[in-house]
Amino acid sequence: MNSNIDPHSLLDIAIEEARIGLAEGGVPIGAALFDGEGMLLGRGRNRRVQENDPSVHGETDAFRKAGRQRSHRDTIMVTTLAPCWYCTGLIRQFGIGTVVVGEAETFQGGIDSLRELGVEVIVHDSQECIDLLAAFITAYPEIWNEDIGE
Repeated sequence: MNSNIDPHSLLDIAIEEARIGLAEGGVPIGAALFDGEGMLLGRGRNRRVQENDPSVHGETDAFRKAGRQRSHRDTIMVTTLAPCWYCTGLIRQFGIGTVVVGEAETFQGGIDSLRELGVEVIVHDSQECIDLLAAFITAYPEIWNEDIGE
């Protein structure tokens, strides 16, 4: 990732999306896709509850909203939670070069797999991300357990 880009500022957009999702009654996981210079291409949130669609994860929502790109090698996927296997597959399939993760304490997802593939993964251990999701899981364990939980 370009050393002039502050990953914390990119994460702020994903956190904003997570908060919007929570306000809508959904799972507070947000994401955004940026180009290699840090320009926003698309932003999204987990909307599987709001749209009754199990495939609308934060990363897939941001990816779809970014539209077609000639290449994804220099793009940066920013997400408030480590990507699940489904979203890890999307990152792998399209060759996204960098993933910025707000937190991986709640869920490790495919971080190791992405690193093995040569994807640069930056984990921030953001307390804000941890707290946001922990409060949701406590309040709505049945929703969390539908998708990622145990």
